[in-house]
Amino acid sequence: MASTAEAEPQTTGDEGRLASLFGVIDLIGRDTRLDEFLPHLAGELRAGLEFDLFGVVLPDRGAQTVQLHAVGPVVPEGAPSTLAVRALPVAPLDRQTLDDVVRRQASVLLDRLEPGGQVSGVTTALRELGQRSACLVPLATALGPVGLMVLASTREGAYRGSNLDFLRRVAGQVAVGIDNVRHRQQAVERERQLEGERQHLRTLFDLTNAVVPTRDVGSVLGALAPHLQRVVEHDATSLFLLQPQDPAGVHVIKPALPGWTDELTAQLHPDREPISGWLAGRRPVDLELERADWTGREGIRDVLLGSGLRRGCFVPLATPHGTLGFLVLNRRSSAPFSPAELDRSGQAGAQIAMALENALAFAEIATLKDRLARENVYLEEEIRDVQHFGEIVGESKALKEILRKVATVAETDTTVLLLGETGTGKELIARAIHASSERRERPLVTVNCATSPAGLLESEWFGHEKGAFTGALTQKVGRFELANHGTLFLDEIGELPLELQSKLLRVLQEHEIERLGSTRTLHVDFRLIAATNRDLEAMVQKRELRSDLYYRLNVFPVRIPPLRERVEDIPPLVRYFVQRFAKRLRRPIESVSRESMELLCRWPWPGNVRELQNVIERAVILSQGSVLTVSRSEFETRPEAPGIPVTLEEAERAHILRALEQSNWVVGGEHGAAARLGLKRTSLVSTMRRLGIERPRSPRPPQG
Repeated sequence: MASTAEAEPQTTGDEGRLASLFGVIDLIGRDTRLDEFLPHLAGELRAGLEFDLFGVVLPDRGAQTVQLHAVGPVVPEGAPSTLAVRALPVAPLDRQTLDDVVRRQASVLLDRLEPGGQVSGVTTALRELGQRSACLVPLATALGPVGLMVLASTREGAYRGSNLDFLRRVAGQVAVGIDNVRHRQQAVERERQLEGERQHLRTLFDLTNAVVPTRDVGSVLGALAPHLQRVVEHDATSLFLLQPQDPAGVHVIKPALPGWTDELTAQLHPDREPISGWLAGRRPVDLELERADWTGREGIRDVLLGSGLRRGCFVPLATPHGTLGFLVLNRRSSAPFSPAELDRSGQAGAQIAMALENALAFAEIATLKDRLARENVYLEEEIRDVQHFGEIVGESKALKEILRKVATVAETDTTVLLLGETGTGKELIARAIHASSERRERPLVTVNCATSPAGLLESEWFGHEKGAFTGALTQKVGRFELANHGTLFLDEIGELPLELQSKLLRVLQEHEIERLGSTRTLHVDFRLIAATNRDLEAMVQKRELRSDLYYRLNVFPVRIPPLRERVEDIPPLVRYFVQRFAKRLRRPIESVSRESMELLCRWPWPGNVRELQNVIERAVILSQGSVLTVSRSEFETRPEAPGIPVTLEEAERAHILRALEQSNWVVGGEHGAAARLGLKRTSLVSTMRRLGIERPRSPRPPQG
């Protein structure tokens, strides 16, 4: 019994028929369930039709069978008469036959309910309900057949001379109402199903966020229990991690089961059947612990059953690179795990396997990094001594290419233009060029074009005579004159005021200057190095920089990549600054913690080397003991820089994408992205999967 409605006395006549029809129309769209709609419908129809039982014959959803949904009065003891729905199977009538009957659009009047005919199943069901005559009216909408409307009576011949035209009108509205109710019910059920799927996806997302970013096995295991309980309801979680050195080893069981011992752990044999077959299948398996000893050992089964566990879900933990172990979800209920639960368990297992693979890879990488860090200290000092670039620290290919260009151009007097963001070390490169040139015995004179107003900058460049202007109390030698036979370094050349650009151009062309307030021309011989963090070509287009000055400066451009593009240089730079500041500040720091080094390597460094230097100096001051540590909060309050990734994950993703593009998306091999990043191929693939990095698809060729 489902929903019920109070039965009302029948009335007949045109007035009753009209009220009945309007009542049916008013019902359309009110109910969302069939067992609610039919009693209300029967109550409205009783105003214009005579029947002892009202019903509809409808096909079952998703099946070929047919049911009679009968609505009749029910009189509970001590209560008023009510209408309730009973659903009875109608055999041998099937869905195809029912549709054929409805399509003929012919009402069927049965004076006596006798077996036989296409609707014999309906007559049999009505006789079982105590009915003796009936009227069957087809129900159809513009979309197709719906079913049959049934009016039944306990008297024989009750429907002789019925107004079939009125019944067809009523049936048309009833068909619309039933079709509407069933579609709304389907929508509600579909929404309920979608909500369950959304809830599962949210749970899976939470599980992924909890375990995948972790970098050690212990953290992965600690995050499992609360999230797995939301994925699949169970009472005990067991995780068996195969050790690389011992395929039969067990890493952990959590939570611990009463009676479990190390001896029982040693009895597990994942390399034997049936466990080996399940692992090879890579699909979750439902286990009935009472009937099958899947472990192959009675002792293990006795412990599981003694703990009250009756059912298990075996979940292989596998990645494209191999099988790491398996997960077993046990519960006390003997009910089997449903296909949906097995599927959800498999999805969770895939995320756990990925997290474990990442954690094991990070552990291996950390071990190798610690060893390489100790080995590189001596080699870095050797390289700097051989190349004579003592202040330039790094080992990336980009930096080596810059130093190769420096060594090539330093032997000439060619003008060099250094391009790069603020803090990348342009002045250090300028010093390296000067130190490697034949002018190294003469001074390197630096002029910052952004620090002084145009009037004062001109005086600083050319110098002035005593009394040349108010405040010129003595003669002053300008920077161009000081750089004679040496090197002139014009820093921030992009900030040079437009009115001074023509004067600078004349000096570069003629190598002649005049002090302010003097008429005597002085010849100057200097090598020019300019630097800027601005786009000079764009400035030329905007008429902010003279094109002839740009071409004079852009003879030998050298682009210095930002620190985020040469992450390989961060560890040696960190160690260099640590040694330098520890000595100067008298701190007993001898090494850098692995966590701090990883944090430093993943930060995008919008301020480049200068920012890194400041962070290390501050960390040296704050660190206690012999190991330098950098607080994560150091990077959580930094302002964002335009166009620069600000989270560690964004920086990691950007760095990997650059390496992939440079290697033409070749991951492995001597010249692949993994080698460029200093990672194992499997580790890089796992990281790419975690960050959602995929190779872009090539466009399809046009069809002929």
